[in-house]
Amino acid sequence: MTDTAIVEEPELANAVRLRLGSVLDPELRKPIVDLGMVGGIAVDDDGHANVEVRLTIVGCPAADRIESDVRSATLSVPGVSSASIDVTVMSPQERGELTSRLRGTRSRGSRFGPDSLTRVIAVTSGKGGVGKSTVTANLAVALAQRGLAVGLIDADVYGFSIPGILGIDPDATPTKVGELMLPPVAHGVKVISIGMFLPPDQRGQAVAWRGPMLHRTIAQFITDVFFGDLDVLLLDLPPGTGDVAISVGQLLPNADVLVVTTPQQAAADVAERSGMVARQTGQRVIGVIENMAGLPQPDGSILELFGSGGGEEAARRLSERLGTEVPVLESIPLSVDLRRGGDAGLPVVLSDPMDPAAAALLRLAASLAVRDGDRLAGRGLPVTPR
Repeated sequence: MTDTAIVEEPELANAVRLRLGSVLDPELRKPIVDLGMVGGIAVDDDGHANVEVRLTIVGCPAADRIESDVRSATLSVPGVSSASIDVTVMSPQERGELTSRLRGTRSRGSRFGPDSLTRVIAVTSGKGGVGKSTVTANLAVALAQRGLAVGLIDADVYGFSIPGILGIDPDATPTKVGELMLPPVAHGVKVISIGMFLPPDQRGQAVAWRGPMLHRTIAQFITDVFFGDLDVLLLDLPPGTGDVAISVGQLLPNADVLVVTTPQQAAADVAERSGMVARQTGQRVIGVIENMAGLPQPDGSILELFGSGGGEEAARRLSERLGTEVPVLESIPLSVDLRRGGDAGLPVVLSDPMDPAAAALLRLAASLAVRDGDRLAGRGLPVTPR
């Protein structure tokens, strides 16, 4: 750099700021300019630009990427010959202003309320071991593949498994910005799980919490985790009709509910109960998913290891009890690749989309990507005319 004094050149500095509007924070997925992360910009007579970048926290995991993206964007402006990036950290006041900006004008707890444009889908089952978490994780990834903004809350506090199924680093934790938490992202899905808050040496131990603690945890996931603007929020509920299912019904009464069962008649018997709890809290049961259906054989026959008809029976019973049609949305066959994908942290909808189970999950995502009856029609837009 020469000894030429740095002087403000509004036109060129403004051009740099405009170009930086295309740089996104990797965690917040919003332009760093809009987040107040870009401070002063100066350009000297030789075209050397100096840009101040304010990170949200000390040790920000995305610091290197942000600095690199800012440098590249700055150097792409015609008239800029070189660039220096001055990286600092937001003050507590600036961080507070950022938190308020992210929350917007909506009150706490109302982000996914009845007026939200986000579709909330809770995935439940009457009993454990039916593959509910595997279905939820693959469904989330399949929806993200369709270009939707997807969030996933692992509400199965006692048996959390979503991070492992999605291949999230066991040491990954949410980034805290003020009162907000930024969830890790896996395969395009923003994920939060109680497992991310437990010390590494306790993640193999049982979570023995009573109802009030469970309720506070689910409420915090909904209010204090910054998912941004989502098209779909999925919740992987624990099996049965306990405290978490009731809390989700109270906190998200507008949620749609998917009931996962297997072809076994015994599974269909208990699947009905989870659907009835959803109805009691005002939620809408939109369908049944039959998992672990017949296993295709090389000769073209189907080996029904878990029997058949459980999905249809659960749908029939729910339809009668609820007084409205509850269809079987999809029947997912047994698949070795589906199981392998869950163990390896690579969902089958990505690793082998031609697998019969993956094909069924992709069809399910396609059907859920469109709301029944275009329920957004007639709803006012959140804008005010000037």
